[in-house]
Amino acid sequence: MNKEILLSNIDKIHTTKMGVDRIKKNLKIDNVDVSDYLCKKILSDKCKITKRGKNYYIEIDNIIITINSYSYTIITAHIK
Repeated sequence: MNKEILLSNIDKIHTTKMGVDRIKKNLKIDNVDVSDYLCKKILSDKCKITKRGKNYYIEIDNIIITINSYSYTIITAHIK
């Protein structure tokens, strides 16, 4: 259920300038559109999506992505 809700709102997922900087540092990535990069991860059949409180937690490829379930803002992503 949570996975379907998140995936049906994939076009709303975004992050802030501070979020971009934090995520690039945490994941050691550069020269990519962070929102696009993480949305592609979320769309993978291998991802595991759970919801706890106000956040979605997505686990994929040894990465944990945290998204606010109301605003669809990517809060952070880090290596597990």
